[in-house]
Amino acid sequence: MPADHFLKRQAMSDFIICYDITDPRRLGRLYRYLIKRAVPLQYSVFLFRGDDRQLERCIQDAIELIDEKQDDLRVYPLPGRGLKARIGRPTLPEGIQWSGLPAKW
Repeated sequence: MPADHFLKRQAMSDFIICYDITDPRRLGRLYRYLIKRAVPLQYSVFLFRGDDRQLERCIQDAIELIDEKQDDLRVYPLPGRGLKARIGRPTLPEGIQWSGLPAKW
């Protein structure tokens, strides 16, 4: 194992993964892949929590499911500190809370 492997940041971070897929078959494949690894927030928008290695693996696997010439896959890091809020309908059913998501504005 290379020495620089241990120098990489292994802290858990939050990322928004979103996509615009032109083909219904690829859309379904990507959705089924991401639903196992991230929390759906809206249609085509997911919250992923993991370290750099886990994110890289998730994105590399997702790239295999899309057509890079026709589809759009984006990843945005969320700040560790700062306002994270939602307005409107809850993401999860009533009575179920996940500490990574804000309860209210």
